[in-house]
Amino acid sequence: MESAFAERLIAWQQTHGRHGLPWQVSDPYRVWLSEIMLQQTQVSTVLGYYARFLARFPDVASLAVAPLDDVLTLWSGLGYYTRARNLHKAAGMVMSEFGGQFPQERNQIERLPGIGRSTAAAVAAFAFGQREAILDGNVKRVLTRCFGVEGFPGEKKVEQQLWVLAESLLPNQGMTAYTQGMMDLGATVCTRSKPACTVCPMVDRCVAARDGRCAELPARRPKKVVPTRRTVMLLAVHQNRVWLERRPPSGIWGGLLSLPEFETSEAVEAWRRERGPGDLLPAWPELEHVFSHFRLIITPQPLRLEALDGRVAKEENGSWLALDEAPDAGVPAPVRRLLHRLAEER
Repeated sequence: MESAFAERLIAWQQTHGRHGLPWQVSDPYRVWLSEIMLQQTQVSTVLGYYARFLARFPDVASLAVAPLDDVLTLWSGLGYYTRARNLHKAAGMVMSEFGGQFPQERNQIERLPGIGRSTAAAVAAFAFGQREAILDGNVKRVLTRCFGVEGFPGEKKVEQQLWVLAESLLPNQGMTAYTQGMMDLGATVCTRSKPACTVCPMVDRCVAARDGRCAELPARRPKKVVPTRRTVMLLAVHQNRVWLERRPPSGIWGGLLSLPEFETSEAVEAWRRERGPGDLLPAWPELEHVFSHFRLIITPQPLRLEALDGRVAKEENGSWLALDEAPDAGVPAPVRRLLHRLAEER
């Protein structure tokens, strides 16, 4: 028997939910791409990136054969670059292991790099109508408030309780509308702050609304001190070109081009001496960039090189890019801001 929760949610979604989003199609490639982009990123931000990405890579085959640099360049500014690397790797896996056909079952989709249980379930539900539960941040908030689930949802025990609850509510049909409804309800009504309880279809059965606990549920993550790191980023210019280095494939900004980093000004000067005569200019004001787990304080240090030692003119771990082209390369967002300023000041 269909749960009353599911019936009410499907009816609400059909009238009040979001419709006409570009990824609300049955094409598994487009659904998958949107789900990856929407991880920890708002719809309004994703829309432009999604359109540009599809224009360049219209299907999984074109993505699989593309150079990773092209993928990272189009992803630049969207953040969490591991998503882009995994997307590229997964496209290759779809071609090599699944014959170019996107897998339909959740357990098969979950084998692809960068896809967890909830994302795999969303693709299976939206693209293939599979009866699978999702549990992203919006859904956790809806279930926690509606059913009065105590504890921080990120804790394994609480999360497992939410999975059991989510699966128990699934409808026997109408999975696309139901899954979209869960996302829409959390994103537009049952929001983190100032939820619109008066227009919520579940208000008469919501524990948090009944007990005035919307501000308490879901329970917040236990507070942790966010560490601060500092780095000196070198803006080395020679003949209207700037030096950018390729970052390691894993870790922060993995695989992107970026400005060389140093811990001290002495290390900057040593780098300069190895490459030839030049002048260190006054450092620019500090720039702060916040990651999910630490704050990065960047000291931008301009350097004008008069000539290059022939031994280092063609280094392998990066390249000299024209100042007007560098901001459009696959670089992190704070580096792009620095490169734009550098180009404007030349």
